[in-house]
Amino acid sequence: MDNERKVPEHIAIIMDGNGRWAKKRMQPRMFGHKAGMKALHETVQAASDMGIGYMSVYAFSTENWKRSADEVGGLMNIAVEYFFKEIEELNQKNVRMLVLGDRSGLPEKVQEAADNAEKSTAANTGLTLNIMLNYGGRDEIIRAFREMAEEEIPADQIDEAAVSAHLYTAGQPDPDIIVRTSGEERISNFMLWQNSYSEFFFVDTLWPDFGEKDLRRIVEEYWKRDRRYGNAK
Repeated sequence: MDNERKVPEHIAIIMDGNGRWAKKRMQPRMFGHKAGMKALHETVQAASDMGIGYMSVYAFSTENWKRSADEVGGLMNIAVEYFFKEIEELNQKNVRMLVLGDRSGLPEKVQEAADNAEKSTAANTGLTLNIMLNYGGRDEIIRAFREMAEEEIPADQIDEAAVSAHLYTAGQPDPDIIVRTSGEERISNFMLWQNSYSEFFFVDTLWPDFGEKDLRRIVEEYWKRDRRYGNAK
């Protein structure tokens, strides 16, 4: 197998189950989201220690604006807190942070915190952490084609490489692994272009309970899979 004992270049995670985790404890949903931030901290640290090159996490989708104003506001506050709180440890771990998605649709305080986090970690050369915020896979593809139209790229020059170069993840490898926590088995508009040959892992663990052991177990299972990219055995 081409991936046997090879550390994945890129792992993407749909962080799901914060609300259910809180409900099981008879707590408000924001209690679960804050616990989810701690799980993200541990998982990023583990990915860095494992030598993974890229990690993308689905933090807030273009559809999440449909949630209550209180929950959306709380999630935006958590994003700001995370961007400022994590910088010191990200720098210690040589982790670079990128915030990918439609930044123009975010509150100004979130945009400013995202800009600061990116600038503060820009020189780091280890793990690249993509925080997908106000992100949607369909929106990303539409924006890519609009950019190519604005650049007046001839139709016969639009190929996979051209599209990939206009995505938020331009210059990054596609995910080897996509994980969704909480037992749900949907992709939910996440990295639709990039997931063509990703290995999917749907785990029952609710996101706040996810951590290093879960990540390592998934990588070990990944090593057992035969990735053929359309080729025959």
